[in-house]
Amino acid sequence: MTGQMTLLLVLDLVGTFAFALNGALTAVRAADLDIVGVVALAMTTALGGGIVRDIILDDLPPATFSDWRYLLVAAAGGLLAFTVARHQERLRTPVTVLDAAGLSLFAVTGASKALEFGLGPVQAVILGALTGVGGGTLRDVLIRQVPTVLTSELYAIPALLAAAVTVLATATGVYGLPAAVSAAALCFGIRLLGVRFGLNAPGPRTEPPRRTESGD
Repeated sequence: MTGQMTLLLVLDLVGTFAFALNGALTAVRAADLDIVGVVALAMTTALGGGIVRDIILDDLPPATFSDWRYLLVAAAGGLLAFTVARHQERLRTPVTVLDAAGLSLFAVTGASKALEFGLGPVQAVILGALTGVGGGTLRDVLIRQVPTVLTSELYAIPALLAAAVTVLATATGVYGLPAAVSAAALCFGIRLLGVRFGLNAPGPRTEPPRRTESGD
């Protein structure tokens, strides 16, 4: 159990750092914010999903406020990204990659922690995905964009798959670093493939608008 707790913490902190970088780079690229705004958006992106997860699990205060390492890692990621702000034209790819990394790691840690707190497999999968998309959703709302989870290429689906693999690995007794990395890699790969090839989840089928006769 101690080993699993350590693994969960390490993955959580790595995901926090990735999402902090993503949030800060998004702020630099998409919004005209000063250093306070950049770091604030970085910390919101990095910590939002975990806070929502812990509130749902009634694990209070959330890990963000009971373990100083979360705040430090999130702030460090924001400050690091701010220092490379002058390279805005090169930030599109790093933003996408870091977002995929944070999504993947948080989906795994969210599902793992849900199981640790006694939730069922379905609930754990849902909470894992929610942990993954939560920070990015808050980020997009704050910069007045439609959340990526509602519009982008395969965002929630890979998070759900990573969470499901985590739950399956735990149920079969093989959960550990290889299984966690494999689940995160699955989410990461599918997310980037979706971006690369413009793949989307199925949408509603709508009829094309009818053409009217001229003069009608």
